[in-house]
Amino acid sequence: MTMTAPGSIQADSSGGLPTHPGPVPPCPARGLVCRNCGATFGLIAEHACAECFGPLEVDYDYDLLKAVTREQIEAGPQNIWRYVALLPVGQDPADRVSLDPGLTPLVRADRLAEELGITGGLWVKDDSANPTHSFKDRVVSLAATAAKRLGYRKIAAASTGNLANSVAAHAARVGIPSFVFIPSDLEPGKVVQSAVYGQTLVAVDGSYDDVNRLTSELAETDEFEDTAFVNQNVRPYYAEGSKTMGYEIAEQLGWRIPAQVVIPMASGSLLTKVDKAFRELTAAGIVEATEWTIFGAQSAGCDPIATAFEQGWDVVRPVKPSGIAKSLNIGNPADGPYALDAIRRTGGSVGRVGDDEIVQGIRDLARTTGVFAETAGGVTVAVLRQLVADGRLDPAKETVVLNTGEGLKTLDPLEPVVGPTHRVEPSLRSVRAAGLIG
Repeated sequence: MTMTAPGSIQADSSGGLPTHPGPVPPCPARGLVCRNCGATFGLIAEHACAECFGPLEVDYDYDLLKAVTREQIEAGPQNIWRYVALLPVGQDPADRVSLDPGLTPLVRADRLAEELGITGGLWVKDDSANPTHSFKDRVVSLAATAAKRLGYRKIAAASTGNLANSVAAHAARVGIPSFVFIPSDLEPGKVVQSAVYGQTLVAVDGSYDDVNRLTSELAETDEFEDTAFVNQNVRPYYAEGSKTMGYEIAEQLGWRIPAQVVIPMASGSLLTKVDKAFRELTAAGIVEATEWTIFGAQSAGCDPIATAFEQGWDVVRPVKPSGIAKSLNIGNPADGPYALDAIRRTGGSVGRVGDDEIVQGIRDLARTTGVFAETAGGVTVAVLRQLVADGRLDPAKETVVLNTGEGLKTLDPLEPVVGPTHRVEPSLRSVRAAGLIG
């Protein structure tokens, strides 16, 4: 079974993106496959296996992937669609529903590396530079494009914030309705950024896991039968958007895979897809086959994957989230077992840090690189420091850490600890008294 013809989602010329002339590459996706039992399905709108209820992911024709070249990618647009020959949708630019995300900076962090004693080189992949200032623009562009191809008229999501921002912005760009459901205690910056696009925004009195359960029920109702829930019924396509972060890291390093990567974990999907991107680039012969190690980072307030790793469990036991890193507060992470698999297979580890360490991680990154991260980025930097101190991460190897969002979205934890260093009257005498001049 293949995707149906485009439905009612209307977009002008590739969803607002400029078209890029040239041949349309073949779609390398041959269907969906169950991660648990291996059952196969067509390219349909479904996220759970009909045989065992396991999660579905996109399955590729590796002969087509092996035909992709560096030169073909480099000749593509300056966004995630340069990797379209490795993605399940968007081969025809006219089909794309997108905000033009991707090719975000890979920032060399020499000062932070020196402080931490990292001698092999340290980089920050800064996805705060995406259109709605988080990596979620990557996944929503894929999901919205798949929704268009599958004939959906609306899009929706359960979100801890960044996804809400991106879904509302994508819908506004192409003029379709969206419905975003968020926990009612979300950071004000993320609420405002979701609301400003004029779409339907529903605050739910409960945790993200409560919100996710609610939207799962809504997706089964007649009222939402024409709606693509981007992280549910079109989740297999949505998740593939995260691969582009891994592709970019390799390309920006001169077509090589870094030895070590530290990745924040909420559902665990981003970590599994960056690892998948590295495996695909290697299998396609686009990069030289090398080994890499994946490290996961969680907040102590929501650490189910970290706990499972430490206990040697293959399953992840749900927890009740707390703490300031709200974008990572998924107490029942759907991709937790698969994140554990990737971490263990690559010889990695998982760290967890508390709220004070998270705030310090944000400040350390800003002070040494000029990158202002949201709380998830503070988690990643603080865990990096912990991994080095514990001897779990090799400081002599090249390392990349991922910043997934913009610090302006999560100002509240910083307001008590940062502010003006001096207060003066508008006179030279007052400035001199403050010690700013001799």
